[in-house]
Amino acid sequence: MTAPRMRSRRAIAIPLGMATATALAFLPNVSASAAQAPGQVATDATSLSYIVNVRPGHGTSSSVKKAVTAAGGTIVTSYDRIGVIVVHSSNTDFAKTIRGVRGVQSAGATRNAPLPAQSTTDVGTPQVLSAQQEQAASAEAAAGQDPLEPLQWDLPAIKADKAHEKTLGSDKVTVAVIDTGVDDTHPDIAPNFDRDASVNCVTGKPDTTDGAWRPSAAESPHGTHVAGEIAGAKNGVGITGVAPGVKVAGIKVSTTAGYFYTEAVVCGFVWAAEHGVDVTNNSYYTDPWYFNCKDDPDQRALVDAITRASQYAEKKGTVNVAAAGNENYDLAADSITDPVSPNDATPSDRVIDPSECYDIPTQLPGVVTVAATGAKGLKSSFSNHGLGIIDIAAPGGDSTRYQTPAPPATSGLILGPLPGGGWGYMAGTSMASPHVAGVAALIKSTHPHAPAALVKALLYAEADATPCTDPYDIDGDGKIDAVCEGTKNRNGFYGWGTADALDAVTK
Repeated sequence: MTAPRMRSRRAIAIPLGMATATALAFLPNVSASAAQAPGQVATDATSLSYIVNVRPGHGTSSSVKKAVTAAGGTIVTSYDRIGVIVVHSSNTDFAKTIRGVRGVQSAGATRNAPLPAQSTTDVGTPQVLSAQQEQAASAEAAAGQDPLEPLQWDLPAIKADKAHEKTLGSDKVTVAVIDTGVDDTHPDIAPNFDRDASVNCVTGKPDTTDGAWRPSAAESPHGTHVAGEIAGAKNGVGITGVAPGVKVAGIKVSTTAGYFYTEAVVCGFVWAAEHGVDVTNNSYYTDPWYFNCKDDPDQRALVDAITRASQYAEKKGTVNVAAAGNENYDLAADSITDPVSPNDATPSDRVIDPSECYDIPTQLPGVVTVAATGAKGLKSSFSNHGLGIIDIAAPGGDSTRYQTPAPPATSGLILGPLPGGGWGYMAGTSMASPHVAGVAALIKSTHPHAPAALVKALLYAEADATPCTDPYDIDGDGKIDAVCEGTKNRNGFYGWGTADALDAVTK
């Protein structure tokens, strides 16, 4: 299946004819911004950003600093504990030159587009819930339900509604949404927002200016939707999150144009590690490469840097949860054709081996990789899969043509908050991942002293075993749309099974 040319493919657009609702589509940038966007570092228009990896645990040596300067680079910041340095340079040979310096373990450009990045507006928005739909849903709400909860078929799908009868989760647990930014003024998010754990990491260097973590009006609502799915407050307003009693933070890592570059992602994981974050949600892939191949020195450096950052966070007690992607790829296949990389230059079809070329952070060691299911509990038509790659599954939505929810739910997509105080439907593994992040937060609430490894072990052990869908002909046309390998207890569609919020608070 050919991947759509989207900058961030964790939330998808359901094509016309597949559903009456559309999910968010990320389209190429259409205009350059004359003004510097918040959080961007002013720099030469021909500069690129680079990652330089050195031995962790020590400050940047004077010899490496001198070599960076001599090669035409400027150090933006360095993360000494993991040995990652962020550098800007207009020297096209910077990476090649610095890789030859003693003490440098790997180095590479994080992008192809010059700094600062161009800006864009999103074209194709989530299906916004109308006032009439809100009123109709409210009329269906039972005692104890938030007004829009009757439309959230995804909550009973993972028994979150039953879990809420036991506990809403602990306000001592924080989930950070590493994403496009979070609107903390939204009534479903404001009661649970953790300002101290929130930051703008777009440049690779933390910006703690008040509100820097929020998306602008021209930017994607993706992160706000994800935050609400995780921890939307049970407060008589709007929707209910999977873990409505825990805290949620916003770590903004995408540029105005919607790129998630390595330096920003590294900053996000390190910030989470050092600010008491218990769970991170990662519904994106790191631009500009869908898959980063170890035999390419630039791409290898990016894998190295984010691996160091994510593992540093896990050692600090953070569980990192990531979306599997929306191309119906078998990530355990011998080969995959990647038609979208690099997505900030001129992409071309390339055949890669997913065991050697990684979707990051999704395929990194220790990261919880989440596949999406629809309203009937089957793998979503778009969800990536793969035996040994997928760890767990959760609701991410699907076309109502394929999987229709039971009334009063009217959409097969996932309802969540949008910036500015509204609500809307979106779909994708982007929406599945926050369900698992919410369940992980409930486990951490139940077992407050559990290290990250134990939280993950409980997450998998408590999941509902879900056997392969065989044959998988989701559109009913007589042709197999994907092949599931494995057993009932662990397979390529559902991993260890479907996330279970009730077991998370009772076991």
